Amino acid sequence: MKKISILGSTGSIGLQAAAVVRKYRNDFSVRALASSSNIEELKKQILEFRPEVVSIQSETLSAELKGWCRSKGVKTRVVSGDDGLVEAAEVNCDIVLSAVVGFAGLKPLLAAINKGRTIALANKEALVVAGDIIIKKAKSRKSEIIPVDSEHSAIFQCLKNENGGNIRRILLTASGGPFYRSKKPLSEITAKHALEHPTWKMGRKITIDSATLMNKGLEAIEAHHLFGTPIEKIQIVIHPQSIIHSMVEFADSSVIAQMSYPDMKLPIQYALTYPERRPSDVRPLDLFSVAKLEFGKPDFRKFRCLELALAASSIGGTMPAVMNAANEESVRLFLDGAVSFTDIPKLIERAMKAHKPLRNPALDDIFESDRAARASVVEGLRGLKRLKC
Repeated sequence: MKKISILGSTGSIGLQAAAVVRKYRNDFSVRALASSSNIEELKKQILEFRPEVVSIQSETLSAELKGWCRSKGVKTRVVSGDDGLVEAAEVNCDIVLSAVVGFAGLKPLLAAINKGRTIALANKEALVVAGDIIIKKAKSRKSEIIPVDSEHSAIFQCLKNENGGNIRRILLTASGGPFYRSKKPLSEITAKHALEHPTWKMGRKITIDSATLMNKGLEAIEAHHLFGTPIEKIQIVIHPQSIIHSMVEFADSSVIAQMSYPDMKLPIQYALTYPERRPSDVRPLDLFSVAKLEFGKPDFRKFRCLELALAASSIGGTMPAVMNAANEESVRLFLDGAVSFTDIPKLIERAMKAHKPLRNPALDDIFESDRAARASVVEGLRGLKRLKC
């Protein structure tokens, strides 16, 4: 029986991971759960899985949860804040599923790696901002990282039993998001429009990143670190059907692809049951009904966020951390209705231009760059308001 900790247990990935655990409940024991704020879902999970420890960000919600556990006779220990999240990551287990959204996933990921845990990684931002530090730490602690993102899971599977040095290109597929074919002016796009993804059901932040194509830039940087492939050897391919989840081209010109209907339960289950494959609830692929697969080039002029992400990777050092922080803040402001869809890349570019990147940064440098970039976006918002007045 594998003991697991699910960080981000009430989010989209966490809920689907819980479904996989439920399906194979004799194979898994849930030792820890962590949620940002969804206390009602967390209560259901506590009753079902009886974990040793649960973490919730708010101290107020933590106090409420402690009282509820006592009333139910549940012996689960309740912790809170960033320290509580780290505690959930450090619990004695075999696998830590890291599905915390954004930069907040960095500290618990490093804590789990430091304990030598196997990581099922669904948080791309941590690798984007501190990839060199994470990969070096994972190697030294013999902590295996198994990707959960559908694209990186596909690449991981394509590379199985292959010599990574024979890679000619990674072909990273992208659905294109809701606006790939849209003639609607980007300036008229609202959060409601951007949250209507054509093929994937995801959390709010990642859905907006998919709409701007920032998500594919983040994934390219993640692939660069995970597979040790130079960023210039990672080609982004628009594939609206989302049937091919990514491909790898090798030195002999062979191209290997992983295909399935778009369903995140498949890469989640693969990461949790690896190296075994188990039957899943994902419907079998019927190529006759699919009939046609399309491929296209990304429009870097239309989707500036993708260009900015790749530029940040090429610059390196602390620049990816700045780009990521500025994007997180800009997306938050867009979802709050404070900025327009087209303001997102403007605010990111402003923060990047204001930053002088540090080479070979320490962890403290990355945290400071993240803080400064968020402050830059707030200042940039004031500037946008002045221009609009």
